[in-house]
Amino acid sequence: MELRPHHGMCFQFYEGKGYSEDFTDHMGRIIRQLEKEPETTVKLTVATDVVCANCPNNEGGSCTTLEKVTRYDKEVLKACNLEEGEEISFAKFTQLVKSEIIDKGIRSSICGDCSWDYICRPKEKEL
Repeated sequence: MELRPHHGMCFQFYEGKGYSEDFTDHMGRIIRQLEKEPETTVKLTVATDVVCANCPNNEGGSCTTLEKVTRYDKEVLKACNLEEGEEISFAKFTQLVKSEIIDKGIRSSICGDCSWDYICRPKEKEL
């Protein structure tokens, strides 16, 4: 399964809010599937992924906020010492995002300009 690196942060704070009901239903199913099968291999991609499939910002396979989300992806890869195209278990990827980004308090420096930051910010201290 291909996964944008920044979605590793989104998944940890997800609470069923999103761009549309179709998007949130789809994202919720993906998260539940990966949590049920944490050893699933994810291939880290700086391009549209399985989550993006139902996103209204996905226009013909390209994100309308491409510059911003590409920056998020590259910063997550850098912080976790990972590379684009790398394959890793979902469990290991989630652990790296938590230990190298969330626990170190650098999430907001990566994606603090995201429209969903108001959801993540108060939850950071709970994780």
